[in-house]
Amino acid sequence: MGEFVRLDVDAGTRVGTLRLERPPMNALSLQVWREIAEAATEATERDDVRALVITGGPKVFAAGADIKEFPEWDYQDVRRVGEVLQRSLDTLARVPMPTIAAITGYALGGGCELALACDFRFLADNAKLGQPEILLGIIPGAGGTQRLPRLIGLSRAKELVFSGRIVDAVEAERIGLADAVHPVDELHDAAHAAAARYAAGPYATALAKRAMEDGSELPLDQALRLETALFAECFATDDARIGIASFIEHGPGKAEFTGR
Repeated sequence: MGEFVRLDVDAGTRVGTLRLERPPMNALSLQVWREIAEAATEATERDDVRALVITGGPKVFAAGADIKEFPEWDYQDVRRVGEVLQRSLDTLARVPMPTIAAITGYALGGGCELALACDFRFLADNAKLGQPEILLGIIPGAGGTQRLPRLIGLSRAKELVFSGRIVDAVEAERIGLADAVHPVDELHDAAHAAAARYAAGPYATALAKRAMEDGSELPLDQALRLETALFAECFATDDARIGIASFIEHGPGKAEFTGR
């Protein structure tokens, strides 16, 4: 268990909650970045976690990097720091389960990049997101220049990164940065309920995520071959046998999967 990042597990729903706990702003120090990777790895290794919710404080999801560390870094330090940041969020992005960032308050800079590394972003109606690094004379360094354009399009991403401006929940949903917006007091229940639905799904959910994540980085012909291989792999699972038999006997949507 980390000092600033904690993984809680609801055994009944098999939903893990990765909590950032570095008040008051959940500033992302190097230690926090490392603990995010450790918690994501722990979730992957546990049999009782099938979906993951990432959350912060009630007023601040994560306000960004710990800028007090910046003056201590020279060029070589920053190269090493960048590797830590990228490794941390790559570890989270590649967990073989659905992930939902449940965002209340501010998710800025590294906090926004943390949300971008998740499969879905559920926002409270008080959420504010942005990549304001340009206002410090730097650029995003934890995936913001890469994941943001892939999510909302290159032109919109350029406008946000070049200006450093912050968007509210309404605009975030309109441009595709948010998948859902809820009242503050309903957000975490909504995120947990969605995660529980995914957690109850078959082992094929992990294969579908791998097909889409890995396939998006390949030329189409190679991505289609990957899909064929993973499609075949599904038929070696208990869940495929359960799902097919249940469909034949009871119709669609009645199967109870084991995750194997």
